[in-house]
Amino acid sequence: MSRIQGSESERRLLRSFRALAEADRETLLALAEFLLHRGAAKPERREGPRVPVSIPRPSDESVVAAIKRLSKTYAMLDRGPMLNETSVLMSAHVLQGRSAREVIDDLEALFARHYLDYRAKHPSEG
Repeated sequence: MSRIQGSESERRLLRSFRALAEADRETLLALAEFLLHRGAAKPERREGPRVPVSIPRPSDESVVAAIKRLSKTYAMLDRGPMLNETSVLMSAHVLQGRSAREVIDDLEALFARHYLDYRAKHPSEG
């Protein structure tokens, strides 16, 4: 067995990742991507608020795919303030067995609520 390179936290993360089932690995990767991009994409300056991009929800969508879809739909949002709620919902699905459909409904409501807050802070002119 080869020795894992990197800091202790990197080695712990890799050992944990390797011990997970494939579905849980995908969930961990989605959360990592969410954290990575939560503040990276700063909305460009425009007159008035940006509007969501309409991306249809597939009937067999996974929670991970829903988070990616909603992040693209609401690209103007700062994901930092949504991190805790998103993590709680993902955990409810993965750890507590809550159905993907219910969790995705709640994720859609979460993103929509944050978009309404965004709109309130960036009222359109006219």
